[in-house]
Amino acid sequence: MTLREAFETISESPAVAIGFLTMIPVLTWILSKIAGKESALSPWKYFYSILIYIASILGVLSIVLWGYLFLFERQSVWDVNLILQILPVVSMVLTLLIIRQVVPYSAIPGFDRLSGLIIMLFALLIFLWVIDRTRILVISFLPIQYALIGFLGALLIVRWAWGKFVKY
Repeated sequence: MTLREAFETISESPAVAIGFLTMIPVLTWILSKIAGKESALSPWKYFYSILIYIASILGVLSIVLWGYLFLFERQSVWDVNLILQILPVVSMVLTLLIIRQVVPYSAIPGFDRLSGLIIMLFALLIFLWVIDRTRILVISFLPIQYALIGFLGALLIVRWAWGKFVKY
C-alpha cells in the first residue's frame, strides 16, 4: 500500500479520521478540567505529553506533506484535502493552545526534543525548496560552505520563530 492509497482510503471513509482528530483537543480540554491546578504534577504532565506527541506528529506530517505538495508538486489550493491536510494542523494547534493555558511547555517531558524535530523538518523543507528553486547549475558554482551556512541560517530563523510561538 502506498501513501497515496492510504490517503485515498481515509478520504473515502472520513468519519474515523474526523473523530480521531477532533477527539485529541476535546480529550485535552477534558483532561485540563479534571486535573485543574494539579496539571503540572507528575501523572497529568505525562498524559499531556502523550497528547502533544500524537497531535504534533500528525500535524507536522500534514504540514510537511502540504509544503511538499505546494512547493515541489505544485498542487493547486483547490485540491487541498481538508481532512488530511487542514484538520490535523487545526487539531495540533488547538491541543497546544489548550495545554499552554494550564501547563508551561517546560514542564512537559520531551517537549524540547519534539520541538527540535519540528524545527529540523521545517528547516530541511526550506533548504530543499531553496535548492530546488536555484537549480543544480547554480548550486555547482556555489561552494558547499555557503550552502551549509544558508541551511544553518534557515535553521536558526525557524528555531527563533518556533521559540516565539511556544514561549518556553
